[in-house]
Amino acid sequence: MPELPEVEVVRSGLAPALVDATVSAVTVHDARALTRHPGSVEDFEHALRGARVVAVCRRGKFLWMPFTPTDGSDTARAVVAHLGMSGQMLLRASGAPVERHERIRLDIDHPDHGALAVVFADQRTFGSLALDPLLPTTDAAPGGFGADDATVPAQVAHIARDPLDPALDETRLRTLWARKRSAIKRVLLDQTVISGVGNIYADEALWGARIHPETPADALSARHATRLLAEVRSVLDKALAEGGTSFDAQYVNVNGQAGYFAHSLNAYGRGGEPCPRCDGELRREAFMNRSSHYCPRCQRRR
Repeated sequence: MPELPEVEVVRSGLAPALVDATVSAVTVHDARALTRHPGSVEDFEHALRGARVVAVCRRGKFLWMPFTPTDGSDTARAVVAHLGMSGQMLLRASGAPVERHERIRLDIDHPDHGALAVVFADQRTFGSLALDPLLPTTDAAPGGFGADDATVPAQVAHIARDPLDPALDETRLRTLWARKRSAIKRVLLDQTVISGVGNIYADEALWGARIHPETPADALSARHATRLLAEVRSVLDKALAEGGTSFDAQYVNVNGQAGYFAHSLNAYGRGGEPCPRCDGELRREAFMNRSSHYCPRCQRRR
C-alpha cells in the first residue's frame, strides 16, 4: 500500500492546481468509490458542485481537501481521499478522455491555471472519496501538512501525527514506545502511535538504526529510540526526494509517473542478498501477512 512519501508526492502535486479552485462539475462513475461517504451519490455531487477548495492536506497516509460549501451548510467539511491499495489522484486537461479504472472525476476552474480535471482512479476498488466533517485537533496545532487550520476530518482524527509533522511531540512518542511490549516493528506500523510508516520504510529505518524488528519497544534505550526516529525521518526524506517507491504500476504521482526509491533500498525485498553494510546475508521472514527484511549480523535481537 502507498505510504507517507507516496501520498505526500500526490498532495504536493495536487495543491497548486486545487487550492482556490472551484468545482464546476462532479461525475461519479462508480458508487463503490464512495463506500466511506456517509451520504448518497447525489449528496456528494450536490455538496461539491460550486465549492471552492481551501487547501490540500495530509496526515500520515491520509489526504483531505477542505472546501467552502455552497449548499448552505454550516458544518465545515472536507473531501477525504483514502487511496487504499491502488487508488490514484490524477490531474488531467479539461475534457480529457476517461481514464482506465476511473471512478470519480472533479472538473475544476482555477483562477491561474484555468480548467482542469481531477480524476480518482482505482483498479482494485479498495480506495474511496468521502465528505467528512472537520473536528478540532486535540493539540490545537494545524491538522497536518498543507493545513493552516487546527482541524482534521473525523475519519482521520484517530490517526497519529507522522514523523515529518512539525507538530509531532517527540517526548510523548518516546514515552508511548517505552510503554509498548510489542515488537518495535509492530509499533512502527501502528498508525495510532505514529502514522505514515508502512512495511517498506519500517524495514529500512530499522536496518539504518541497527535494530532487530522483533526487539520489544520497551527494551529500546533512549539513545536507540532517538536514533530510530532519526532514521525513520531520514528514510522518508530520501524517499520523498525520489518520488516514493514503486513496486506496482498503480503507485504514481498526479502526472502518472512512478517513484524511484526502490533503487535505493538497503534491506526491503533483498532477502538472501548481502547486507550493504556488513556483507552478511539479509534475511526475509514472515510478518503479519507480509515480510520482514533485516540483517541478523548487524541487527542483533536484544
